[in-house]
Amino acid sequence: MQTWSSVTLPRVPGTPRPLRLYDTAAGQIRPTAPGETARMYVCGITPYDATHLGHAATYLAFDLVNRVWRDNGRDVHYVQNVTDIDEPLLERAERDQDDWIVLGLRETALFREDMEALRVLPPRQFVGAVESIPEIIEVIGKLLADGSAYRAEDAEYPDVYFDHNATGRFGYESRYDARTMAKFFAERGGDPDRPGKRDPLDALLWRCARPGEPSWESELGAGRPGWHIECSAIAVNRLGMGFDVQGGGSDLIFPHHEYSAAHAEALLGEHPFARHYVHAGMIGLDGEKMSKSRGNLVFVSRLRADGVDAGAIRLALFAGHYREDRTWTADLLADAEARLERWRSAVTLDAAPPAAEVIARLRDHLADDLNTPKALAAVDGWVAEALRGAGTDSAAPAEARTAVDALLGIEL
Repeated sequence: MQTWSSVTLPRVPGTPRPLRLYDTAAGQIRPTAPGETARMYVCGITPYDATHLGHAATYLAFDLVNRVWRDNGRDVHYVQNVTDIDEPLLERAERDQDDWIVLGLRETALFREDMEALRVLPPRQFVGAVESIPEIIEVIGKLLADGSAYRAEDAEYPDVYFDHNATGRFGYESRYDARTMAKFFAERGGDPDRPGKRDPLDALLWRCARPGEPSWESELGAGRPGWHIECSAIAVNRLGMGFDVQGGGSDLIFPHHEYSAAHAEALLGEHPFARHYVHAGMIGLDGEKMSKSRGNLVFVSRLRADGVDAGAIRLALFAGHYREDRTWTADLLADAEARLERWRSAVTLDAAPPAAEVIARLRDHLADDLNTPKALAAVDGWVAEALRGAGTDSAAPAEARTAVDALLGIEL
């Protein structure tokens, strides 16, 4: 799949800080320790609707990870998938009497436009599930061969399922108890009551072809892949095992990330799938959960069409910590627009207070589990002094502009 255009990252003066992130599997903030090339996989969209602010918040969080690593001199091998074959896409296409391929291509193109407008650094590899089906089939075949997978006892549709106990470590990533896993599995795309399975928590790997559904011929029989296996195959085949960060929204902790890890670990007999499992919180609207079923989604493309500056969207989402569930309001956006105007005014001054301290504080806060509220407050303090006329450093405005651009992704 084609990715989107990148922006040039300016070099920031001063000393970078190593990145520490909260690891869901460990339940604590830990240092990331990438080699010369940091490896990151972030789960992408299912392209049946436009990019909403929940998507944007997630991809902006991992954009900061990318930027902090690059500030530390790391090359970043970033991979992101697109789930361009799955039930939600097919259901939306049927509802709207649309072709599922056309729908997926259209919404993926809009997603790329939104990410580029938001100045999100693009992945090195942007990979669709459909283009990955041959490698997914190969992975499923190996899981069947070693007993980690099995066929459901169903003469008509002997779908392939993963034995969730295959690795002996199932549950380590989410740290959920059995009751919570059962609840989320049923709510988030699982099929616990499907007859013929050995265990309600066993996850679908290959769905045999049904009438009227798209399918692909293979040694597994005609069909299409389940959800979790695509990320296992795409990540392992491009990043290898033990990559630095597996990222996504907090709704992916279970089942998606748990099964993606289990599939790969069963396949290769290695642990862990990723060294950090990092999750962004959910975005609500005016105090209510934002969801398609409620019809209260705020779309990035709509904000763009209304003339909202991408920098203001970034600032509004960075006003809360990435791991927290938070809400989007008109006041939040208005505050962000006012903040952006103040920052832009400060960096156009002929002189300002020296920028070294604010740049150091900005780095410190971002390196501490992407603490954007404190990072923004640090810049606010420097801006307030500058606008009061304090300071005589003629290089400071440009240095501050450079740091905000490179580290926060905001063009002043």
